[in-house]
Amino acid sequence: MTKHQIEVITSVERRRRWSREEKERLVAATLEPGASVSEIAHSAGIHVSQLFRCRKELCQISAPSFPQLVAVEVVEALPAPATPAEPPPVCRARKKASMVMIELGGGRRLRVESDIDTDALGRIVDVLERR
Repeated sequence: MTKHQIEVITSVERRRRWSREEKERLVAATLEPGASVSEIAHSAGIHVSQLFRCRKELCQISAPSFPQLVAVEVVEALPAPATPAEPPPVCRARKKASMVMIELGGGRRLRVESDIDTDALGRIVDVLERR
């Protein structure tokens, strides 16, 4: 026979109040590797969505403050020295450009190719700053 914990609410107020420490304990348990949010919510006697809401609220509050954008200086590459004895370069297929990841803060990331037009990138960043 399995025993289940039952909570009897005797007051007029029907909602349970969770202390910040209790919420932090539950949220910390969900952040452990291999943790199952549904099992943790079930053991606490709450719905999974309530646990996700607590996690969202606590993570927003405790997120460290950092600048939304970091200053970046874009410089042009130095031209390669021209050697007059070499024949003109043969047109080859363009190599795949590498990707650059720009972290904007608030969990947002911008991924662009390394050969992006700097004016276009500036316009994109200006739009994202306004959001």
